[in-house]
Amino acid sequence: MTTQRTDPPLAADEATTLVAFLDYHRDTLRLKAEGLTAEQLAQPLPPSSLTLGALLKHVALNEASWFGRVLHGRPMGEPWDSADWDADADWEMTSAKDDSPEELRRLMDEAVEQARRNIDEALDAGGLDRLSVTPSRREGTPFTLRWILLHMIEEYARHNGHADFLREAIDGVTGE
Repeated sequence: MTTQRTDPPLAADEATTLVAFLDYHRDTLRLKAEGLTAEQLAQPLPPSSLTLGALLKHVALNEASWFGRVLHGRPMGEPWDSADWDADADWEMTSAKDDSPEELRRLMDEAVEQARRNIDEALDAGGLDRLSVTPSRREGTPFTLRWILLHMIEEYARHNGHADFLREAIDGVTGE
């Protein structure tokens, strides 16, 4: 499978632009992990323990958390709901080494597909100003869908920078 990445539109409404930038960054991470074996996806770049496989599982968790649990108040589903977060607060990162490349990609793809449905539902029910069911722990106020989309773009962009270094260390592949 070859990931096809589409540049965001140069002129579109705000919601279309934000979702397109998020999709662009989702596809960028997929490209960085494409074609790698389980061993390669579990390879860190010391001194960090971060791996490309961990990033795939981490963004899947974030998709389920922000667009499902926070925005709509829904359970995140498996494997998140049965993970022992008290024993390992970074469970998605540390357990990724035990998942096959296919499983990691499936987790991300399914989380993204559900997130797209959750985003569409929120856009239909209030647009970018739609408020989350779950408020901020710090401030006690809800998030707007706009804030969540921007946060997820930032999350992916930061991790795509990590992915650049990880992929180059694995097999020398560089590029966007």
